Amino acid sequence: MKRVLIAEDEKSIREFVVIYLKRSGFDVVEAQDGQQAIELYNKYNGEFDVALLDIMMPVVDGLEVCKYLRQKSKTIGIIILTAKTQEMDKVTGLLVGADDYVTKPFSPSELMARIDAIYRRVSINNEAINNRKNSDTIAIGDFLLNLRSRTLLKDGNPIELTQVEFMLMEYFFENPDIALDRNAILQYVWGASYYGDDKVVDVNIRRLRMKVEETPSKPKHLVTVWGIGYKWIP
Repeated sequence: MKRVLIAEDEKSIREFVVIYLKRSGFDVVEAQDGQQAIELYNKYNGEFDVALLDIMMPVVDGLEVCKYLRQKSKTIGIIILTAKTQEMDKVTGLLVGADDYVTKPFSPSELMARIDAIYRRVSINNEAINNRKNSDTIAIGDFLLNLRSRTLLKDGNPIELTQVEFMLMEYFFENPDIALDRNAILQYVWGASYYGDDKVVDVNIRRLRMKVEETPSKPKHLVTVWGIGYKWIP
């Protein structure tokens, strides 16, 4: 079952989105505020593929819900809804675990394309987890990436990664010491049909550095290649 949790306090927007989600074959669970979203997530035992969260909600805001869901699940796809004036909230949302953002007002086709892309990535990741063999690992320096369990170890210590962060690491580990441009990264992780700009790459790289680098402001492994993109140095 393709299940989506939507948390949006504006009833007209929520109902509008629900209609399109159901037309696309999704099972939709609605929440009118952040607290209800958390309660529904737990009621359904976290069995959601995608969560669509408005940032400005009463009781508990979307950023707090995003943080909570990401702590509960590494694989759920999370999209935040923001207003045009909420530029910093977009960045913050990505840093606390969102996979993507959509700016209001949005077209139904854009929103559904983003949701479909996130859902496909969740499905591919889950399938990969089921199909990989135990021996499927990539070791580079102090890091060990397990492609079956979708986990990363550094000096034997686990590093918690979201699905986006894991796919980034997988791409870098499959192409060590090679400069990868932002567009190539964007297509590998977010898909060729992604509607947004490449800013989402930069924010997720920043978040990933905070987890894998000793000094994130002076990265030794995940380095910037100016004018191109990024490179993993073993």
